Parts: sequence; structure tokens; C-alpha cells
Amino acid sequence: MRRWGGAHENLPLMPERILFLTGHLAHARLDKVLRGGNFGFDWKIEDIGVKVAALMTEAIIARRLPRPVAADRVVVPGRCRADLARLSADFGVAFERGPDELKDLPAYFGKRGRGLDLTRYDMRIFAEIVDASDMTVDAIIARATEMRAAGADVIDIGCLPDKPFSHLEDAVGELKARGFAVSVDSANADELRRGVKAGSDFLLSLTEHTLDIAADSNVSPVLIPATHGDMASLLRAAEIAERSGIRAILDPVIDPIHFGFMASLSRYAELRARMPDAEILMGTGNLTELTDADSSGVTAMLLGICSELRIRNLLVVQVSPHTRRTIQEHDAARRIMFAARGDESLPQDYGNALLQVHDKKPFLNSAQEIAELAAQVTDANFRIETAEDGIHVYNRAGHHVGQDALALFDKLGVERDGAHAFYLGAELMKAEIAWRLGKRYAQDEPLDWGCAADQPAEDRTRLKSAGHTLRAKA
Repeated sequence: MRRWGGAHENLPLMPERILFLTGHLAHARLDKVLRGGNFGFDWKIEDIGVKVAALMTEAIIARRLPRPVAADRVVVPGRCRADLARLSADFGVAFERGPDELKDLPAYFGKRGRGLDLTRYDMRIFAEIVDASDMTVDAIIARATEMRAAGADVIDIGCLPDKPFSHLEDAVGELKARGFAVSVDSANADELRRGVKAGSDFLLSLTEHTLDIAADSNVSPVLIPATHGDMASLLRAAEIAERSGIRAILDPVIDPIHFGFMASLSRYAELRARMPDAEILMGTGNLTELTDADSSGVTAMLLGICSELRIRNLLVVQVSPHTRRTIQEHDAARRIMFAARGDESLPQDYGNALLQVHDKKPFLNSAQEIAELAAQVTDANFRIETAEDGIHVYNRAGHHVGQDALALFDKLGVERDGAHAFYLGAELMKAEIAWRLGKRYAQDEPLDWGCAADQPAEDRTRLKSAGHTLRAKA
């Protein structure tokens, strides 16, 4: 164990003390990272007595960590398999799992060393089922359940023009019975009235001429201009709603690119300037759906605008296959923007949820660092890494570098070991994909696509099953 390092002794308040557990190989690198960071806390490193940090277990920690622990919290490596709640109770100090990679420690501790908190947000997501009238009630419930799991706060029941919706009341009633907040979205006044009677929480969308539909009810209407782009009409509707005691949400309506996009953005800014306390809604589908670009970036930009203008209601649609994860993207973006705004910061270094195709730090080690690691290997197990120059695969028999996974096959000597060849082929191709895209690769771990794909469930209290990584025959 080394002396406490980090924050200065002359700080007016005693800085937090954090103990980092590690193994022999990572000790020097961890020390370097901690010395190079301005984290605002005091720190110590405890070498727990294993060669590889990820191999430390709950039993090893419980047996080898000296007691009492003179720290405010203990950070274990991200790949350490242990029940941290049990360790916290056993030692009387909070244990937490750090990042998988040492070089991610600065990002892990977040802005000003406080830690990254993405649990909070202030934007409400209305997720529209655009073809609800064509679906059975059971199908609507199933879709709504998926949307809620993805981050939706309100299920918006979309009504189709000239399409009868005889089961509208049943759909609203069943959703409400299951605890969903519901909006009815229609251009048909009769359907909106039916939605009010069925118990809908919100209506999309009313104008100054149809606002009476929401009268004498608890429903919150979303108001739009009677004529598209007519701000005076929207302001009149807002004034009528206020006089009538109706809790309205205002929507100037965003337009697609080349069809009034910039002018529509200015309407949102004008509305906020005129009505500083108004509840405002932005429907993002005219950009995410009608622009052939990855929707995560489009969403990030729009929610950045919403964050600046304090727009707290979002209408989200998912029709095109390229927007299949748009609810998850909006959920991630609202959390990032809330945290960054609270920190008075740029929306940088708040996680990788929206960095789906490329990573900010795809290559953890340089080619030289990998070569130095490879020179220390004394066993036949293959290690695979990526660096700027390509894919590295090495064991005690050699170190090979290539940019084509298939071209490495004949250098590995596994022609007669089908299972091992299959494993290496899968890992090398995954490494090639990561290298070509500029994504981070970690052997035996799935590529991280941010919120574009669900990560496989993983139990970090126990080691992975034996055989997950096939080993070369000694």
C-alpha cells in the first residue's frame, strides 16, 4: 500500500479518501493515471495480491484486504466479479465497481470529480403508436409496454385519417388500468372528445378554435396554431387556455429541413422569449424520420435546443427502420443534456450512449504498448487488441499485426483445432469491425453500440462460465 496522494492538505474541507484495489500488472498504470488526474480527492492503491486485477474475487478481497479500511469508499476494477453489497456490509465502507479500463477513470469520476449521474432528467417523452387504430387492444398494450421500457413517459395513441377507431375507449381504458399515462392524437374532433371521456391525460392537438374540447375536464391539451406557422394564433390559444384554467402545452411545430426548418426553430425561441414559464412541446419526428442520417446525432442536436429553451415535452415517433431505437436515444439525450446543463458544461464526457458508430477513445494502447505487453507473455493463450495500425494477436509463439482478420489465420497454427479456430475467427472479425469503425474492442466482450442495441445481461457478482474463452493447447 502507498501513502495517500492526490488532493492538497491545505484544502478547507477534508477531501474524500478513495482506496483503489488492483493487481500486480495494473499497479503502475493505475498509479500513473491517478497521479495525472486532478480528481479532487485523496487516494491510495492496494495491491490485492493477484497478477491480473480482473481475477480478484470477493473471497480474495475479504481475505487479503487489511482491516479496518481507512477510506470513504473502495473502488474495484470493472471486471472484478464480486457482490459489492456484501463487501460493503462486511468492511463497513462502500464498495463500488469502477470502469473496465484504467484509462477510463477520469471519465468515470466525471465533471469535477463528483461522479457521473445520469439518473435525472426534466423532459417528458410522448411516444406515439402511429397506427393504433389498426391494432388490437392487446397489441397496443404490448407496444406500449415496450415503449415504457425504452423510456416513454406517455403513450400517445395515434388515430389515422378516415380510419374508424371503434376500440379507442377500450384502448385508453386498458392503458390507464395498467398505469400508463395516455394521450390521444387525432385531427378528428369527435375522436378527441371520445378520448376525453375515456380518461385520456393529454390531447394532441387543439387550436384556438377547438380548445373547448378540453373544457370542464382534467385533460392537458397540446395547442398548435390554427394555421401552420401562425404564432399569433398559438398565442391566442394559450391566452384562452390560461383564462379558462386549462393546463396547456404549446407546440409551434417543427418543420423538416428545406421546408421551413430554420424558421420553425426561430418560432420556438420566440415563444420562449414571449412566454418564459410556458410548457412547450417539440415533436422530433420531422427531423429523425425525414432525414437519412443516424437518428442519434439528430436527436442530440434537437434535445440540446430543447435543453437551452427549457422545452420539457417531446413527441417521438418510430416509423422508419433507421429510427428503431429513437425512444432510447431520446431518453439518453435528455439525461445527458440535464447533467451537462447542471454542470454548466458542454455535453461532452457524459457517457457513450449516443456514440454508437465511433468511440472517442477507441484504442486504449498504442502499438508500442501492445508490443511491450506481448513481450511479457509466456503462455500459449491468444490475446487480441486493436491499435491505430490494426489488429494485434499475440501469445508466447509470436505477435502478429494485420488489418484483415482473415489474413491472420495462417499465422496462428490452429488449422487442426476447429473450435479454437472458430473462436479466434469470431473475435478477430469483431476486432476488425471495431478497428475499421474506430470503436473500442475488448476480447470476449460484446462491442458497445451505446443505446443503439441492448447490452447482454451480465452477472458481475460471479466469474463467467469456464470455456467462454477458448484457450490454445499448451
